[in-house]
Parts: sequence; structure tokens; C-alpha cells
Amino acid sequence: MARRPACDPVQLEVFHHLTSAFCEEAGARLQRSAQSPNIRERRDFSVAIFDGDGRLVAQAAHIPVHLGSAGDAVAAARAALALRPGDVVILNDPYAGGTHLPDLTMVRPVFAGGRRRPRWFLVNRAHHADIGGASPGSMGIAADLHAEGLVLPPVLLRRDGRLRDDLLRLFARNVRGAAERMVDLRAQEASLLQLERRLLALAAERGHAFVAAATDQLLDYSERAGRAVLRSLPRGVFTAHDHLDDDGFGNGPLRLHLRLELRGDRAVFDWRGTCDQARGGVNANRGIVLAACVYALRCLCPHRLPTNAGLFRLVDVRTRPGSLVEPRSPAPVAGGNVETSQRLVDVALAALGRAAPGRVPAASAGTMSNLSFGGLRADGSDFASYETLPGGAGAGPTAAGQAAIQTHMTNTRNTPIEEFEHRYPVRVAALSVRRGSGGRGARRGGDGIEKAIAPLVPLRATFLGERHASAPPGAAGGAAGRSGALWLRRGGSRRRLPAKTACDLRPGDVLVVATPGGGGHGRG
Repeated sequence: MARRPACDPVQLEVFHHLTSAFCEEAGARLQRSAQSPNIRERRDFSVAIFDGDGRLVAQAAHIPVHLGSAGDAVAAARAALALRPGDVVILNDPYAGGTHLPDLTMVRPVFAGGRRRPRWFLVNRAHHADIGGASPGSMGIAADLHAEGLVLPPVLLRRDGRLRDDLLRLFARNVRGAAERMVDLRAQEASLLQLERRLLALAAERGHAFVAAATDQLLDYSERAGRAVLRSLPRGVFTAHDHLDDDGFGNGPLRLHLRLELRGDRAVFDWRGTCDQARGGVNANRGIVLAACVYALRCLCPHRLPTNAGLFRLVDVRTRPGSLVEPRSPAPVAGGNVETSQRLVDVALAALGRAAPGRVPAASAGTMSNLSFGGLRADGSDFASYETLPGGAGAGPTAAGQAAIQTHMTNTRNTPIEEFEHRYPVRVAALSVRRGSGGRGARRGGDGIEKAIAPLVPLRATFLGERHASAPPGAAGGAAGRSGALWLRRGGSRRRLPAKTACDLRPGDVLVVATPGGGGHGRG
């Protein structure tokens, strides 16, 4: 075997930034080509490059819960299908490479240089505003996976470059707002095509041997840097636990328990003490657990460190089949990706904080506060909307927490009021920072928000949230942030609703969401 050329540090740095920029550019194409506000405005999508062995090479600064688990999608596509040039795979099955059903993942193999197996796998994952199921937005309270929406195992969207029209017809018939969904799918395809062109141009300019060598060296560099961080921490066992409020069916609290063992240059995240899988959709598959663990470790690393498969080599995740963090199909999972992932990060950071005092912030809001609704417009067309609402960030050892911001496993933006009201028959009655909701301390936690929506037509709405019965804890003597809340105002009265609920709204109603604040840090 020919020896691969070595890259000097400057070449390696350029390669890292170049491949990351390719992903950012592909993400921009996806965003600008999409139609739904959830992708176009909120930017609820991610893009990454994997090599022919399924190793993460580069990613854009998109959604941590998407990217940390995307390797499972590549593995599932490779296992299920004999891939050929021009193929595009689509999937969302949480038990076969997906996260939760609204996240549609595309995998495009790239063949080059005369090889009979792919040199790269290009991946994007976008949260579609509806994927069918019993509730508009496909984020409702369900007792099994089938009620949450259309389940797609790894299947071919394109074979040898030819679009599978029969699959698209099946897909369109099973989702709300089908025309919007179809545009978003084409936007995902366009972004991967753009990414392929950039990679092929790089390989043509520098040669495949250089790209392969740079990939190996970049992954090794991230691994070495990550090991240096782990060696700076004390060896030993550090435990932490927390709870989810409930599963939407009155079962809870649901315990998450972590035994973190630091072995000098490796971290073992043992979640086997976590409770059994839930009846409601707060179960999280192992890919999400891995994403949360790697993210928490990455938070202790230098900010310029490339995030790639080199970091994943440092982490050993242990879970128990049939538990909340390794459910058995067809357990529902809609909230596992958005709510349980946040609590996994809370617990992982708490354990790491015991090993690295003074380096970990207080807990942030701990929820994505998922609001979905849908119905019929005056012309009879159906629609569905989905968004996550920001909360307060936890204060840290050196600074207060930011207010009204998405934290940890999500990295999305606010839906502009103008776009929201233009696209859907609703009005935003209020949108403000929830002053005083951040925890007190020497450094105060960030405040959450309060958002009120008023329907202009009858709607079916669902809300999936956390930290309504509990509060984001402070750190180093800081106070907890305020809990979240959900209210329905109707006919002059106000009624408190559960954090996981579905309700029918009519003109004149106002649904009010108050998101949690972050925990404070230090004694004030």
C-alpha cells in the first residue's frame, strides 16, 4: 500500500476550515431553497461529511443533537442498501439511524477516483414541520411510534440518479402541508449536490491521497487534543442524576442516572441506572445519548478544536435495553430528541462539573419548549407549524447567562413574527423576555421568554415541554431558575395546562408559553 502524504499543520488547518466551510455553504443552500419557516427561518437542519468508513470528517455549526447522532444514519444506510453512484437514501426511523420522525435524514454516497465503494457519505438532517401521525406537527402525545407519524427505514429516494416518484407520492399523501414538504425535500437534495461538487473539486485539485491523509491526521489531532483534556481531569467515578417531569401520560418523575468514569484518557458514560422506557414519547435512542455525551465533553475542550470522529473515540456509552435511553421499538420517541437530550446534557455536565469544579455552568432552561399546531385555511388547504422556544442559559463561573436563547442540543433561531403571521392564520399577541426568571447568584441565570399566540381559525395545538414541575438548578451556591408554564386564556379566564398536552383552540383564545430561566452561579 502506498504511503499517504503527510500534511503540515498549516495544510491541516486549511483542510479543516475548508471542509467545514463546504458544510456551511451546503447548509446555506438548504436554508435558502427551503419553504417552511422551520427550515428557512429557524434553521432547524444540519450538514456533515463522513468518509468512506463512516467516520465524521467535518460538520457545520448546526444542531448538536443532529450531528452527534448522524453517524448512525450512515451506518444504517450502508447496512440496508447496496449503494451505487447517483443514489440518495432517505430515512427517519429512530430504530434504524434516525432520531425522531420529523427529522428526515438524507445520505448521499460519493464515488470517485475509480473506486467501487464510496469515498464519502454526505448527510443532512432537517426537521420537517409535519410528518403525519395523529397530531399536526407530529410532536404530540402518543403511546407508540406509529401514532407519531410516517416511519421511513433507509430507502432509496434516488436510484442511479433517477427520482423514485412512487415514494414521493406515498410520502406526500401521508403528511400535512405536502407541497411545502416537497420543496423542503428538494432543498435537502440540492444542498448535498452542492457539497458533492465542492469535495470532488478539492480532490481533483489536491488528489485523493492528500484528502485521505488530511482526514486521518485531522481525526487523530482531535483525538489527541481531547485526550489531553481528559488527562487534565482527575481519574475516578463521578455520579449525577436528574429527572424528567413526566411522559405525558401521568407517569413520572422519570429518573436519569449517570455513572461517569474517567480513566485518564477515556470517559465511560454509564446510563444503565436510568429508569425503564416510558409509555409516552420521551424515550431517546442510543444515538441521541452518544450525541449528548460527546457534546458535554466537547464543552470542556478548546473552542477551536475540530469536532469529528476523533472525539467519539474517547467516549464509551453504556445503556440498558428497554430503558429510557435505549428503548425497544415501537416505543414513541418524539420528545427524546428534544427534551430528554437536554436533560442528558444537564446530567452529563453535572457529573463533569464534579470532576472539573469551576469549569461548568449552571443548568440552562433544560427544554426546547416545542409548540406545534395545524388546521385548515379559509381556502381548505391544510397546514402545520412547528417551533422550539428559547429559554435562559445557565450562568457560568465568569459570566451571567444569556436571556432568550437556544441552548445545548439545539442551535435554532426565533421564528420572526412577520413570517409567522404571514404564513399561518394566527397572531402573536405578545413576545417578551420573562424578566426575573433567571436564578439569582453572583452571576445571574438568563431569563426565559413569554410568547402568546391567538388563532384566527380553529386549530389543533400540541405542546411538549419540560421543567414545569422542576426547575433548572443553580451551581456553586446559585439559585435555580424559574420553572416554565403553559396557560390557556379563554373567555376572560386563565387555565394552567400540563407541560405535555394537546388542545383545540378557537378564535378568541390565547395560548401563553412561559419558558424556564437558567440557573444562577455563585452565592450572590
